[in-house]
Amino acid sequence: MESAEHRSAVLAELNKALARDRTRISVNGFTGLGLVEMTRKRTREIARARAVRALHDLRGRGVVKTAQTVCYEVLRESCARRASSTLREFRILASQSVIDLFLEEESQSLAMLGDFIGKPVSMQVETSYGQEQFDIILM
Repeated sequence: MESAEHRSAVLAELNKALARDRTRISVNGFTGLGLVEMTRKRTREIARARAVRALHDLRGRGVVKTAQTVCYEVLRESCARRASSTLREFRILASQSVIDLFLEEESQSLAMLGDFIGKPVSMQVETSYGQEQFDIILM
């Protein structure tokens, strides 16, 4: 784009579209290659805040992973541990809240895991486990 007028119009439209984003964004203009240079503040902490829950008994200073976050960790680790043909079953030991979530909202993910690893997957509640604790037993 050689025309300064056209570049200005593109930057004006871009700034108008970016105004809706609540994150701080800085548009620095066009580079020598004709690319728009811009920066955007990272929002990683917001994603972390959704994955953990504040503990009220610690006055908000401590956090624990949500049951959904632990479910996804179990799925990732189970896929990584795909067993050889000699194993008959995967058994997942976890807290009541994690097992409940697997059996209700994440039942489709659990079925897909069984299909992926080619073995039956069983669930067992461990009452002594905290919400973040889980074990995968290969049988």
